[in-house]
Amino acid sequence: MKRLFVLSSLLFAMTMNLSCSNATISEEANPLLEEWTTEFGVPPFDKIRTEHFEPAYIEAMKMHNDEIAAIVNSEEEPTFENTIVALDNAGITLSQINLIFGMLSSSDLDAEMQEVQNKIIPRVEEHFNTIMLNEGLFDRVKVVYDKRASLNLDEVQMRLVEKTYNKFVRSGALLEGEAKERLMQINAELSELSIRFGNNLLTENGSFQLILNEKQVADLPEGVRNQARESAKAAGVEGYLFTLDKPSMLPFLTYSKDRDLRRELYNGYLMRCNNDNEYDNKQLAEDMARLRVEKAHLLGFKSYSHYVTDDQMAGTPEAVYELLEEIFEPAVESAKRELEEMKELFAKDHPDETFEKSDWWYYAEQVRQQKYQLDEEAIRQYLSLDNVRDGMFYLANRLYGVTFRPITAPRYHKECTVYQVLDHDQSHVGVLYIDPYPRKSKSGGAWCGNFTEQRYVDGVRKAPVLGIVCNFTPPVGDTPSLLSFDEAETMFHEFGHALHFLFANVRYRGLTDVEGDFVELPSQIMENWAFEPEIMKEYAIHYRTGEVIPDRHITKIQNAALFNQGFTTTELAAAALIDMDIHSLESYTDMNINDFEQYNLATRRGLIPEIAPRYRYPYFAHIFNGGYSSGYYFYLWAEVLDKDAFAAFSQCRDICDKELAHSFRYDLLAQGGQRAGMDMYRKFRGADPDKTAMLKARGLWSEPVAEEEMPEGVEEIENIEKAEEGVKPVTLKPEMPKRPSTPTLKLSIDK
Repeated sequence: MKRLFVLSSLLFAMTMNLSCSNATISEEANPLLEEWTTEFGVPPFDKIRTEHFEPAYIEAMKMHNDEIAAIVNSEEEPTFENTIVALDNAGITLSQINLIFGMLSSSDLDAEMQEVQNKIIPRVEEHFNTIMLNEGLFDRVKVVYDKRASLNLDEVQMRLVEKTYNKFVRSGALLEGEAKERLMQINAELSELSIRFGNNLLTENGSFQLILNEKQVADLPEGVRNQARESAKAAGVEGYLFTLDKPSMLPFLTYSKDRDLRRELYNGYLMRCNNDNEYDNKQLAEDMARLRVEKAHLLGFKSYSHYVTDDQMAGTPEAVYELLEEIFEPAVESAKRELEEMKELFAKDHPDETFEKSDWWYYAEQVRQQKYQLDEEAIRQYLSLDNVRDGMFYLANRLYGVTFRPITAPRYHKECTVYQVLDHDQSHVGVLYIDPYPRKSKSGGAWCGNFTEQRYVDGVRKAPVLGIVCNFTPPVGDTPSLLSFDEAETMFHEFGHALHFLFANVRYRGLTDVEGDFVELPSQIMENWAFEPEIMKEYAIHYRTGEVIPDRHITKIQNAALFNQGFTTTELAAAALIDMDIHSLESYTDMNINDFEQYNLATRRGLIPEIAPRYRYPYFAHIFNGGYSSGYYFYLWAEVLDKDAFAAFSQCRDICDKELAHSFRYDLLAQGGQRAGMDMYRKFRGADPDKTAMLKARGLWSEPVAEEEMPEGVEEIENIEKAEEGVKPVTLKPEMPKRPSTPTLKLSIDK
């Protein structure tokens, strides 16, 4: 989901055209429009109700319009202060409401909230788009931009001017007449389609139920059975309930011996919004792809992926494809080898049948237990949610000296826990909410986002309030929430985003955001510490016995580090490729997106039929409802950065080296978008990022043959090429985009 960058306006008359049925709520004050008196500036969730949002949005847009009008109508010559800074300070109330609504609507979207979303959000986006096309405002911005070299600006101020101007240009400010009108129409249509896409997916997710009896779940681990029983009770049904939420689905796929049931559950997941019913998303996805092609052409780009990547570290779709295809081919080959191991076991159980997609998790677990004697359920006993959370806090203290203190504060849901974050000198850094468990009204996956952003008010830093939202298995009876490997890793991942937000120390709001393909670096680097032995021994403690995880378990985890990486990498890269494929179309003709996906992955690239991409088009919320269009590659691009960055810590005597952590905090995390991402990275690392560490971590790297090992009589270069088998330690493209970057991703959903 995007944070909407508030640089826009709407005519007052347009706001009056909005429905005013809820424009006032009796005579009571609207907490979204008041100055909060809560401790640490947390939103007054105990006072905010759904009916407050529509009138708050309407009033905030009016306030924003007035602020913009004051800039446009000023008789003073445009300056950095009266135009760029004034624009940066405009719309704070609207931005604040938008952040809260965005977080709450994804965390707890009931029917009433959904109605507000459908009604207001398209109009809010129209408000933003209208200002970005305000000719009078752009004229003043352009005046400052054109004379920027003579204004004696510092580096940060210059970057704000350039990013502000670029934001307008990328929004269509240079367009005229019918082209500008058409762009506004396209933006409005895309907003509406995106909301419908997300609502359809939420409905499909919530409507699927696999209800089983005691005999059908007898082979499942006790914890899985208990959770399924509690889910059934909560849903008002008898027996054991499994849903399409991954904490429910994946354990069933991993442990159930009943192949038919595994197939039924997985196919339910795989066919979401792809059933030719009222919730089918195929046409919506195709319509959005068509509109994005048209939008790109209006803005002077060959394709939508050219438009997006032009503003990222990658710079071009070609650079993205180069990375993805370098990964995809060896990943598929690795997956084929994994499949052969599983087929040996499969043939013993089903000698006359064919291995299917839904069989992968079960037989992968069989191989893992056989090959590595690694039982995930046994490890899960050491990974209670509370312990993993405490491990994150311990790590942050080791690295940065910060502490997390539980506090009592207004909560938007009873399951949230709240923490004040204190720096090494006990100064206030921010407030963190953790919302860990699934519910019917919550979107799937995991993410981290702001309720309030860090900013400066009269020269004083205003600390952020943010939330980590997940869908982990809830506690059952006396058994706490026990996390899988993947879930523990996800927790550390989202905590990395949280630290990025918490440590932000940015002078201007317009410089808050980093490039999209940089945004996952702070999160993914935290995953590297999650299963480091010395860190695990601090938090991996058996929830019943209090035993610290023994070395034998840690050794098994390390030995199995590359297990199933072929599959994991293939499904991730496949999803990134189909995202690029549909957004790299330079012209659009009617298509069947299922056929389009099949052709590009299987026919063109050799994806094996036993693996589906992590996301298929009809339920690919990241790209059609989450702000990652032409950007799902971000995770793999950032992984090059995170693995290379962690290598710096690994090379130290202390993997939590405080001097290196200090540089990572202040040279990267604190900077926001005040400097270009590659420049920040080079300052921290002292060099461009190298792919080698990432390829090694995924088991895709073959060490070059040493010179002395080369056969006699063969040219050196030929032997190197053969030894490397096409995988070379090349660096990411170091060149910066011609224009400053202005992505607006502020909410991270899991990979």
